[in-house]
Amino acid sequence: MKIIKFKRRENGKTNYKKRLRILVANKPRVVIRKSLNNILIQLVKYNPNGDIVLDFAHSNELKKLNWRYNNGNIPASYLTGFLFGSKLGKKEEEIKNDFVLDTGLYSSIKGSRIYAALKGMIDAGLNIPHSKEIFPSEDRIKGKHISNEIEKEMEELKKKIEK
Repeated sequence: MKIIKFKRRENGKTNYKKRLRILVANKPRVVIRKSLNNILIQLVKYNPNGDIVLDFAHSNELKKLNWRYNNGNIPASYLTGFLFGSKLGKKEEEIKNDFVLDTGLYSSIKGSRIYAALKGMIDAGLNIPHSKEIFPSEDRIKGKHISNEIEKEMEELKKKIEK
């Protein structure tokens, strides 16, 4: 008798062991997905018929706030996380403020864009379990490794998001 594997596992799209550990917590998941030029953050709630996306933030939204740099770098990831946290802060009554981070199939690399986004969410006031050692340095978050102008623009953009 042949055992049929799950299609998403066979295609390398889902790690069901990791997914089950996250779902056992019975909390909404903050899902972070990245590409070369963008980052997407979603608040997802489990449903037996299919996961439900409650809210999201995409790095393209930064362009509307006059961000003129690449959307795929560490400062943009931080700002996208901050934007996501600010969006959820306004809906605090509807959504519990206790989440679990879901990084999917990405490797856990200290100082990566995923953890820059997590730092932005935590700075915006979300409660997500984490360790402080995984975050990128403040210089990298402020973009000093790219340009000196980014730090000023990030502060202005952060103030716009808070409003």
